[in-house]
Amino acid sequence: VPLDAFHSRDAERVERAVGLFDDLGCNMIRCWGGNVYEDHAFFDRCDECGIMVWQDFAYACCFYPQTDDFLAQVRREAEAVVEKLRNHPSLALWCGDNEIDGFYANAGLNPGANRLTREVIPQVLHRRDPYRHYVPSSPYVPPSLVGAPDVWAHTPEQHLWGPRGYYKGPFYMQHSAHFIGEIGYHGCPNVSSIERFISPEHLWPWDSNDEWQVHAVYHWQHQAISRDRIQLMANQVRELFGAIPDTLAEFALASQVTQAEAKKYFIESTRLRKWHTSGILWWNVIDGWPQFSDAIVDYYFSRKLAYEYIRRVQRPVCVIVGEAGSGKYLPVVVSNDTRSPADVHYRIWDAEDRQTIVEGDFSAPPNQNWQVDRLRTFASDQRLYLIEWEVDGERFGNHYLAGTPPFRLEQYRAWLQAIAALPRSFDAERVAR
Repeated sequence: VPLDAFHSRDAERVERAVGLFDDLGCNMIRCWGGNVYEDHAFFDRCDECGIMVWQDFAYACCFYPQTDDFLAQVRREAEAVVEKLRNHPSLALWCGDNEIDGFYANAGLNPGANRLTREVIPQVLHRRDPYRHYVPSSPYVPPSLVGAPDVWAHTPEQHLWGPRGYYKGPFYMQHSAHFIGEIGYHGCPNVSSIERFISPEHLWPWDSNDEWQVHAVYHWQHQAISRDRIQLMANQVRELFGAIPDTLAEFALASQVTQAEAKKYFIESTRLRKWHTSGILWWNVIDGWPQFSDAIVDYYFSRKLAYEYIRRVQRPVCVIVGEAGSGKYLPVVVSNDTRSPADVHYRIWDAEDRQTIVEGDFSAPPNQNWQVDRLRTFASDQRLYLIEWEVDGERFGNHYLAGTPPFRLEQYRAWLQAIAALPRSFDAERVAR
């Protein structure tokens, strides 16, 4: 998203923002259709860090005019943007827009009739940047799916928002996407950040709070809130913990834990099914203004818990505990996303009794997943498994939350200390503060 709601300040934030992408291990960033076109400094840093850029043209979420006059303006904009950015090696993909194919399909119209993305922009790219990949929309509805009753179950790229329910519900576990272009989960900013943009008398409670709504993408023209993202955030807390805390500090902690576990799961599950789903662009890294959102870093560059969890599971070589499916064992998988073999020593133990459950050595082939072990699971389990592995003398950590909700927040708070102490450690006492 834009680095700052006041775009004149974007340049001040580029270096730190791209530093976050690099530290997280992101290998692709999507500059979304509701964004601005970043300047050379942004792309220069992505070039240096080896981070690919999926660049949307700046059209999103509505029907645009199809008149010759408007299309002439689109052409001039596209020519200027393409000529400016085309020499950056980090620029991997042009995308015509964000979700406008979906707007057409939902209205019973043919997305192929959108002259912006099927005529004007492709013509500009053919002349100005003919060798770079182009997709007309995100998600793209190909001609073969126009008019299909279940079009969104078959588009190759999907935005997995759905019911916004439990993050391991059927919608998230049984999707058919070959590439995930958007997926996210809300997380409350740190309390210290909230205190900077919410007045003292409106810090709490979260419900029926006009100031919270203003900072949650609430549209001023809506008399009734059509998508109450604050309520959504509270509902997601209740999904995991069975109740919504009654203090700001507890609410922020529970919300950040919920977001962190959800996004960790989205990334891990995508890695485990790489035979079908080739990648994931989760939403999103950092906010462009102070708000309650899916971002894992707030406007003030304060990191939420999800930042630490994602940083661990985006390592090129990662040990992941998967889901049991219909069986009684949890698979232990070594995921090697590099192009070289990796010799891995791994160990998994229970957070309560500290007893090692499985341990071993494995030579992971390049660009492959291999199940190296399994953990017996029971329907009654509510356990935390701690995971550690070593590659080329460097140690890494991860964890797996076993069982089904509701979990007790106090129990998770105690577990958080053990999670934080794993390699790539962080300060558990500062989480959500």
